[in-house]
Amino acid sequence: MLSGPHDGWQGPWGRGGAVAGSVPAMAQDLPADVTTDLRDDSVSATAIVDATPEEVFELLRRPENHSIISGDHSVTGATAGPERLSMGDRFGMKMKIGVPYRIRNTVVEYEEGRRIAWCHPGKHRWRWELEPAGEGKTKVTETFDMSTAVFPPALRVIGYPKRHEPNVAKSVANVRAHFAR
Repeated sequence: MLSGPHDGWQGPWGRGGAVAGSVPAMAQDLPADVTTDLRDDSVSATAIVDATPEEVFELLRRPENHSIISGDHSVTGATAGPERLSMGDRFGMKMKIGVPYRIRNTVVEYEEGRRIAWCHPGKHRWRWELEPAGEGKTKVTETFDMSTAVFPPALRVIGYPKRHEPNVAKSVANVRAHFAR
């Protein structure tokens, strides 16, 4: 069974990291051995994970796992949709940023074992890309991409994409920690 934020799990960055539903904004909160790339309309985080691309993809494509992956712990559970995601699938998630709410997402990019991305009605995307990185290893990149958003200037006013830098970095670190051997 996978552990999550509701059973005392702290994530690979240790104590003092994100609190369930918080949105950390300081770069010093970034986990070690995760690189980030901040651009005008996106922010990405990358790390090497001790698992094959197929193993990592299987973790990512299951909405029930998203709460343990979530870097800011804003994802608290799955509500509806298929057990394993594929192109065009819609799925619901329980969220908490200050107050609890639910959101419906749609898978908008999909390449089996290599890439999956989803968006909600705001149309900005959370994209995961996987590349083989040697025997039993994968280069894992998560990107928050607001270039596809309904109105990117509104997101910039409230601090995105920079505001998501610690979140994507911690999400990638959570995937790495899940597969640590």
